[in-house]
Amino acid sequence: MDRELWRKAVEFHGHECPGLAIGFKACEAVIEKMGITFSKDEEIVCVTENDACGVDAIQIITGCTLGKGNLIYRGTGKMAFSFFNRTGKQSIRIILKQFKGEMDRKERQEYILNAPVDELFDFGRPAFELPEKARRFKTISCEICGEGAPEHKVRLNEGKKVCLDCFVNYSRGW
Repeated sequence: MDRELWRKAVEFHGHECPGLAIGFKACEAVIEKMGITFSKDEEIVCVTENDACGVDAIQIITGCTLGKGNLIYRGTGKMAFSFFNRTGKQSIRIILKQFKGEMDRKERQEYILNAPVDELFDFGRPAFELPEKARRFKTISCEICGEGAPEHKVRLNEGKKVCLDCFVNYSRGW
């Protein structure tokens, strides 16, 4: 285990916890299995299926961030991370195995940090394709509140271009 990298992850996240350890070990696994390095642009993409603590480790270790567009949230709630390497055309889905036995918080964290990645995770292929690169969109002014929103997030409401905050959704259950 790279103690210096763990320290950086803890510093970024704010505290030690089992959730951060899961993300840390997922990074260890993807580095081991795909040979990735820190993503300076969008060469590495992570699709996270959760918005838990481990995502902070993924940002600091892999360089996948929301701001660069190479960290994508897909809210299934599963402790799963899919990584894509645009240059090597590789991909892997890493999903946490269910824990066996009772452990307190500290014991769980130590177990996660010290266990082999194959003991912690199942590995497979993502069930979806590599997301396209991040795009830039024209900003449209909402005709109700006046705030700017990217054109792909603007809706029509009673003939007006409106942001998602001002949009009144109509749904009849489907």
